Amino acid sequence: MADVQLDEISPFKPTKWQNTINKLVKAIVSIRFSQVAAFDTEGPETSEASGFIVDAKNGIILTNRHVACAGPFVGEAVCHDHEEVDVYPIYRDPVHDFGFLKFDPSKIKYMPVTQVELRPELAKVGLDIRVVGNDAGEKLSILAGSISRLDRNTPDYGDLTYNDFNTFYLQAASSTSGGSSGSPVIDIEGNAVALQAGGHTKAATDFFLPLDRIKRALHYIRRGEPVPRGDIQVQFTYRPFDEARRLGLRPETEEKLRGIFKDEIGMLVVETVLPEGPAHKKMEEGDILLTINGEYITKFVPFEEMMDSNVGKTIRIGIERGGEPMELDICVGNLHAITPDRYVEIGGSKLNEVSYQLARTYCVPCRGVYVAEPSGMFRLDGPDNGWIIKSVDDKPTPDLNTFIEVMKSLPDRERVPVVYYSIADAHTILVAVVQVERHWSSFRLAVRNDKTGLWDFTDMGEPISPRAIKPSTKRFIELDDSLGPAKDLIRCLVKVNFYMPCRLDGFPRSRKIGAGIIVDKERGFVIVSRSIVPFSMGDLTLTVADSTVIPAKVIYLHPTHNFTVVQYDPKHIGDTDVMSAPFSTETLLQGHKVTLVAHNHNQRPVCLTTVVTDVTCVTIPHNGTPRFRSINLDAITLDTPLAVQCSSGLLADSNGLVQGLWMSFLGERNPNGHDNEYHLGIHISTIKPVLDRLQKGVPVNLRSINAELTTVQMAQAGAMGLSNEWVRKIEEANPAKHQLFMIKRTEAGSESAQVLKELDLILAVNGKVVTRMYEMDVQYEAEELSLTILRQKKEITVKVKTDVMSGDGTSRVVFWAGAALHEPHKAVLQQSKTLPSRIYISARSKGSPSYMYGLVPTMWITHINSKQVETLDDFIMAVKDIADNTYVRVRCVSFDNVPIMLSVKMVNHYFPLVDMVKDPSVECGWSKKEVELA
Repeated sequence: MADVQLDEISPFKPTKWQNTINKLVKAIVSIRFSQVAAFDTEGPETSEASGFIVDAKNGIILTNRHVACAGPFVGEAVCHDHEEVDVYPIYRDPVHDFGFLKFDPSKIKYMPVTQVELRPELAKVGLDIRVVGNDAGEKLSILAGSISRLDRNTPDYGDLTYNDFNTFYLQAASSTSGGSSGSPVIDIEGNAVALQAGGHTKAATDFFLPLDRIKRALHYIRRGEPVPRGDIQVQFTYRPFDEARRLGLRPETEEKLRGIFKDEIGMLVVETVLPEGPAHKKMEEGDILLTINGEYITKFVPFEEMMDSNVGKTIRIGIERGGEPMELDICVGNLHAITPDRYVEIGGSKLNEVSYQLARTYCVPCRGVYVAEPSGMFRLDGPDNGWIIKSVDDKPTPDLNTFIEVMKSLPDRERVPVVYYSIADAHTILVAVVQVERHWSSFRLAVRNDKTGLWDFTDMGEPISPRAIKPSTKRFIELDDSLGPAKDLIRCLVKVNFYMPCRLDGFPRSRKIGAGIIVDKERGFVIVSRSIVPFSMGDLTLTVADSTVIPAKVIYLHPTHNFTVVQYDPKHIGDTDVMSAPFSTETLLQGHKVTLVAHNHNQRPVCLTTVVTDVTCVTIPHNGTPRFRSINLDAITLDTPLAVQCSSGLLADSNGLVQGLWMSFLGERNPNGHDNEYHLGIHISTIKPVLDRLQKGVPVNLRSINAELTTVQMAQAGAMGLSNEWVRKIEEANPAKHQLFMIKRTEAGSESAQVLKELDLILAVNGKVVTRMYEMDVQYEAEELSLTILRQKKEITVKVKTDVMSGDGTSRVVFWAGAALHEPHKAVLQQSKTLPSRIYISARSKGSPSYMYGLVPTMWITHINSKQVETLDDFIMAVKDIADNTYVRVRCVSFDNVPIMLSVKMVNHYFPLVDMVKDPSVECGWSKKEVELA
């Protein structure tokens, strides 16, 4: 090899591709967007994508349909020089994966606004291309490839989601990933030859949408005209000639077509004909398309040109069916007319009319009311979602207008049958009884406005007041006499249904069912597990004797033990022979025989005799997201596997007297994403202090040292410095169990946190040795306790002031930017050592600014625009005067005490500032006020 002198090497020169891309990048934008509400095939979601400017003068960006969103859209575009502009959709195609966003070019001040020319005719097999966009969240990524196919059938992205059809896709190998959607596919001259649309997850294969129909749509949009789109509700697939021959293509027809189209290798074949569409009972699956209005057509572009230019007109279509040529006259429909542009919001659900997208996928008529967000009132029973409402209260609902009128006619809280079916299984008709919900959420119609980019809301009026409840007398089922006195206890059990309109206190569900135990039939008191009724905001109903459904209200939530006291009006059940649980004074111990009377997981009665295997202080593991868990409680376990199938019930002795309650306990979330539930019993003595006060009508002001305790055995205590003298005292105090209690954690902000420390061993309270958990209930009365503790092998006595334990739970919630804010609930105080503020983020909704900009549940908000905020009132005062559609700086502290500064955009149109306060004077128990904003 000859020697090369360094000074002879020519200086680096940019390639033509580099020059092209340098010019092009100024037209590429990164798009951050959210679909803020479920609509059609998509739920609320936040994501990133790409787009490129195709009209610099009018401020038009081309991107994908799934970016422009079929539903309500909020987003911004970030230019190459990191200037940010608001964008809104002005067009999204009914079928194909493209849409246009509008922006104000004058808002881009530091960079010339350039555009990319659309040149669909330049796309050729073998063309060297670059995909320039926001790949995998990167601001700018450039991926190389070559076009390998021009006639690929559209990719399938799955069921109940958006899928393109009736078009070819281009194929290349460029290995794009999430975020590259909407990127331009450019040639070396800087022309856009296709639009990035999707990719294969298991191969380096990418799919591009041709620009033919996009260029046509842009032409109309530039002129401010509607984009005509026609269709006969038929899906076609491109089939090569060999497959077409198997479907009956005549040899002479193939010869003629190959003569007209020299490079043609296939034809369009009918895949699906929608019932009740223009081509129904005329065209059939397997028909081979030959001509439209006498013109031979083998490709999608001329086919769609015929459709789009003949909206409302009758066209003559020539086909071959099994070797027989035929001609059909079919009227072309308006594609926009079968593309929903409105939805109704009611009872926490969102519903729109069935779209062409869904109808085509499942070959059903393009009509009906589709549940886009199956939650709240329309969280129906069934194997899947994709539900179509057939009737409500026995009134047919064939379309959205009729559905709205039917819902207007129903009183609030009315229980009505809903007949429905899955779009994937039209043969199976289902029915569910739902309760009309008009008091928690809005009943309004949202209509798309392409001039403003917003969806305009129209309120559907005030609800009809609930009907007065007529007293009703029903009979309980009778259990067999062989069950003894316990058989009558079935009259103590009621079914409980609790609907929660929003997720508070870290609770993971919006609806829970189970059983409750009547403990005072004269006053209507019922004990329910806190895993079923975790807080007071919600609709609570009781089913008595499997027949009568009546409302109830929460009157006390025990802060540490796993029970809630709810109350119904005894007048509502007439003379139904309900029974107050007859309490026993005998404490259950290990080895005692006991009869379990409960409802199993199918809500059917269970009654069997078993044995108490243990009574011990159980520690329920805490969850990563703080939520209620029972602490400091002696729990009962039974010797029967059937017990774990029962959520709630009674534990009775041989005389039918109730010694304990059987309950479900919410535990931690396991690695599979499911919530563990524990099934344990509690002694009647646990509920008596609360029940006695409620029955006397006095405030339930129980007191506590607000510390979580755990048991310590003697061997461990000895190693921690416990003397033999104290061991003897413990043995004498409790011959059955030799144990002490150790402070596991104290509650942040409590009086005890100032005095007690973690790992302190409690030896005595007010001079009495404590070895049983219920003995700590002495704290229910005293304002101050004298605790003898062992700390670091030293015995000391400390005075601890007790705190009043509130039974109200969370009593105020502020909704802002899609986040639910309230004061830290007890589980937060138990798991956190510090309180950065009294403003805790409990939940957030998908598609909201809180989700988009990083407000995460378990954070505290401490500052708004550098102003410190301590309370919810401080927060409301700080944000209410901030202008809409502007950013606010939010300083947060994570649960691990890491400070974070975020910027959150105000989107008041979809996410107003709402203040909800517990209010007994309001029928639902909560008053709601929308705060006026700037």
